Parts: sequence; C-alpha cells; structure tokens
Amino acid sequence: MRLTERAIELPALASAHSHAFQRGMRGEAQRPGPSGADDFWSWRSAMYALAESLTPESIHAISKVAYRELRAAGVRTVGEFHYVHHQPGGAPYADRTVLADAVIEAAREEGLRIALLRVVYARAGAGRAPEGAQRRFSDASLDAALADVEALRARYAGREDVRVGVAPHSVRAVPPAWLGEIARYAAERGLMVHMHVAEQPAEIEACLAETGRRPVELLAERGVLGERFVAVHATHLAPHEPALLGAARAFACLCPTTERDLGDGLPDVGALRAAGARLCVGIDSHVITDPFEDMRGVELGERLRTGRRVTLRGEGGATPAEALWEIGSQRGAEACGFADPGGSISVRRDAPALAMVREERLLDAVVYSGSPSMVEGSPAPSGPPAH
Repeated sequence: MRLTERAIELPALASAHSHAFQRGMRGEAQRPGPSGADDFWSWRSAMYALAESLTPESIHAISKVAYRELRAAGVRTVGEFHYVHHQPGGAPYADRTVLADAVIEAAREEGLRIALLRVVYARAGAGRAPEGAQRRFSDASLDAALADVEALRARYAGREDVRVGVAPHSVRAVPPAWLGEIARYAAERGLMVHMHVAEQPAEIEACLAETGRRPVELLAERGVLGERFVAVHATHLAPHEPALLGAARAFACLCPTTERDLGDGLPDVGALRAAGARLCVGIDSHVITDPFEDMRGVELGERLRTGRRVTLRGEGGATPAEALWEIGSQRGAEACGFADPGGSISVRRDAPALAMVREERLLDAVVYSGSPSMVEGSPAPSGPPAH
C-alpha cells in the first residue's frame, strides 16, 4: 500500500472465477418459482435458458458489460470459466472457438487480462447423455475438447494479456476416465486447471455412488491435484479433504457473493488455510459486482460459520486486511496463470467510507467497509431518482 495526498495505491484486484454471460441473468432469478422449492438446481434451470439463447454477438455484448463493471470496481485480471462452446442442439460452429474468441475480445476491449479456461463437459451425470442446454457445452470426445484448447493457445500465443487453461467442469459432467488424461495434458504444457469441486451435496453423493470416492479424493487418485489446480467453491469438504488440497499446494477459489446467492453453504476457510491451500476469490455468476465484498466475504463467512470474530491471521504478522488483499489480488492473478496483479488501482482517500479513519487503519477500512465506488475512475454514485 502506498499513500498519496489524495489516494491509496494498492495492487489491482483479480477475479479468478467468472461466468460472464450470467451477467445477463441479473434480477431474473430472485423471485420464488412455481414449485416453491428454490435452490441451486432451480436457479440452474433459469441459467440454462439464458445459455440456450446465446449467440456470438450476444455473449460478446454481455461479456463487455460484465467486464466493464469489473474494471470499474478495481479488477484487472479475470479467470473466465467458459463452457458455452457450440450451437443450440450441440453442433459445433464452423469456427469452433468463436464464442471463446468473443469473450476474450470483450475482456481485452474493456482493459482486462483474461485467463480463458476452456471447459471440458461430456454428460449430464453418470450414464446420462447431455440434456437441453448442456448440448451446447459438451464435446463428443476429449480429443475434440483438447483440440479447441490447442487452437486457442495457438491463436493467443504471445499475447501478454491472455492465458489459456483447461477446466474439467465437475465430477458430474466429466467421466472419471477423462480426469487423468486432462491432468497429464495440462502438466505437459504447464496449463492451469480449474474445476468446480464439492459445491453441492448432490454432487458428492453422485460421485460416491459412481466411484466410491468423494470429489477431492477422486481428483487426488487421478493425479489432478497440484500447484496449478484451482478447486472452485470447495464448499462441502470432509475433514480430511483440505489436507489433500494443501499437500498439493492447490488453490481454492471461493465465490462468496454467488455462494450466498445460491444458498451453497459456507466453506471451512480455517481448515483450508491451515492445510496450506492457497485461497483466491471469484465473482462467479455476476449477481453483484463487488470484489471488495467477495474479498471480505472469505473472512466474514468464516465468522458466521464459527461464531467468532477476526478469524483470519496473516503470515509474518500481516493484518487480516493485508491477508485478504493478498487473496483478492496476487493469489487470484496466480490462479489465472499470471505472475503479478497487473498494476495498481487508486482508492480515493476522500471517499465517505474513509471519513474519520486513522491513517494506520486505512487498509482495514478499505477491506471491511469499502466498495467499488471508492476506486478512482469508477462511476460516481447516482442520486435518488427524480419524482
């Protein structure tokens, strides 16, 4: 942190897990459904309806809105978990990567570095063919999916603002036999591997039924875990599973604003940190664009889970705020395959949220009380609507 007369200079923020097209859902899934049994799975049905409607033009337009909002909030690096690949019905486009290209160009046009994490998706679940919108996500073979990764790597080789990685979607959507092959492919090329892990209890139950292993156990067994692996969510881990992630020096990417919106639950942050897993954060569904809230949500969620305050301790005497900024900045950039945060951002010292805050406590106030409106260059808060 560097102080000037009018600003606080801080390393830029990173959002390591994004589904940019879901920005188009904002406000569309916040009312009770006809069944009254609203949960992750009912939300997913609404998301699938949007995914079914996407075109190269619309995914580019939605992504630009999402990324413009992220940049205004202080983010300079995004990890895009990209899984809409094909035409409605599942037939590939003549240019198989046209949707990925549209998302990448949207990020670059809005001034963000992007890790395009090309998702591998094959099925609706064990023994079940893709259904509905899932046909747009799925490939007929692993070779076809990895060929697209190779095409993207070749197209963006040498671009300092683009990384390409591979993302087996989840143990539900990827056959166990593919996991080891994906791990070997990524290791040979030094690629980041991101994956939804233990977000929902139903996912764990299905994995146990199919393999006799919980998701993290299966990933360890198949050689997927490692320093370039990012477990997204890691919400419902058994007590021994954080140690598997920590021993591999893997990342755990938490998405507090989306996880609370979906009712996912609270991950055991204390266990993940104690085991040595590296934490980062992501916006995920873009239900709200507030990287400050995602960052502090890592620790505030732990307070709710444990019933205690100030649960985070930084390494080497770092304050909780310093530790959280590291999670929200450097660790997120690393999880996207970048070595550094990609510059700095300026937080206005005259922001109302910082009034009366002592200089030595400014970062504490920025992290625990701040918002995107404090970032230099962000849109000024609008006044009340005219009557």
